[in-house]
Amino acid sequence: MTEPRTITPAHQYRNNDKLIGIGNEFWDMSEHHGLAGIVADYDTGTGVLRARDGHETLPEGHEFVNFSCCSYLDLDSHPEVIEGAVRALRRYGVLDHCIARSRVQIPAMLELETSLGELFDAQVVCSIAASTATFGLLPLIASGHLGDGVRPLMIFDKNAHVSMANVKPVCADETEVVTSRHHDLDFIEDMCRKYDRVAYVCDGSDSLGGYAPVKELAELQDRYGLLVYYDDSHSLSAYGERGIGYVRTHNPARNDRTITVVTLNKAYGTSGAAIVLDGQSRKTLRVVERFGGALNYSQLLDTASVGAGLASAEIHRTDELTTLQNRLYRNIELFDSLVHTDQSNGTFPIRLVPMSDTTVIEAGRRIIEAGFYVSPVFFPIVARGTAGLRVMMRAGQSEQQIRDLCKVLVEAGARPAAPAAPAATGVPR
Repeated sequence: MTEPRTITPAHQYRNNDKLIGIGNEFWDMSEHHGLAGIVADYDTGTGVLRARDGHETLPEGHEFVNFSCCSYLDLDSHPEVIEGAVRALRRYGVLDHCIARSRVQIPAMLELETSLGELFDAQVVCSIAASTATFGLLPLIASGHLGDGVRPLMIFDKNAHVSMANVKPVCADETEVVTSRHHDLDFIEDMCRKYDRVAYVCDGSDSLGGYAPVKELAELQDRYGLLVYYDDSHSLSAYGERGIGYVRTHNPARNDRTITVVTLNKAYGTSGAAIVLDGQSRKTLRVVERFGGALNYSQLLDTASVGAGLASAEIHRTDELTTLQNRLYRNIELFDSLVHTDQSNGTFPIRLVPMSDTTVIEAGRRIIEAGFYVSPVFFPIVARGTAGLRVMMRAGQSEQQIRDLCKVLVEAGARPAAPAAPAATGVPR
């Protein structure tokens, strides 16, 4: 009898042994201390969450304000968005038309794509999720079918979200794949000189704060024909005129060498995702539709999500969106005046309050006991040794809530913001 063969993994693009072996310990501690696995009711009037059914360390009925929610403009509870979902269900009379869109589809999603296309001034293809869109699109870029037919060297940014990084092995079956340091423009340009075609994959707005250097990348696009794939999910709606996001606002390269994916689940307030394109031929769009993996499965946006998306798009065309954005920016500014982070003095709605691996869980526990929830983040969410508390700002948070949270954060070890410089008076000192 022969000995069973053992398998030695290559670990060239991912390493679950490392991710789970280290990360799961932090997740277990988070859950034990009431910072994960929470079930809670939400009061739309006050924005307060109330724990249900008890928790190992979080008593039933404990109330807390959620500072770890990506609905930056609170549109997910907007009456018009809710009514839009109901209206679409009544209009079409079906929740989920379960068949591949390349074969048969009702007009609902086409209406949303048309509306979003006008909003973005672009070609738009909708998907059930941004990760679904990414898994469908990146292999087509790797094979040259979403491009000019030449297989590019694919550069994945080191900090690219897991929804993009997870597709490396699939892309590596079609072309050469490398990983660059975060926004390493010199490396990208060097690769552009060495390869006929290069594609760079990164976040337009990072899940831990900050924006991509879109103007500098646009120069490389113009000079070398670089293709850039952005996930700009965290800035959609929260940034730019009519909420078109950071990339769309600042990137002059609005052509077929820029592909942007955005989720509709965050500040946009609904569900699903949008692929934002410029200058793609009908033939290429058909290839995306037919061969983009789950983009062509019978897993489309359900009718309620489409109706909610149409309603949110209308809000984006009104002054109400600007009002909500300004409320969000004021709340961000207030937070920055009280607690120091590396993201201070920007419009991005996420702040990472640094903590050590040994203190981050205890700090999070103290904060939720005081009536606020912020997410402890740790490896593999962030690099080892760079743990912190992720705070997400929203338009609907009150000034008092922010001040009270910041007081507790400082007591838990956060660094207070430096006092603001006095206004100039013209009086010599």
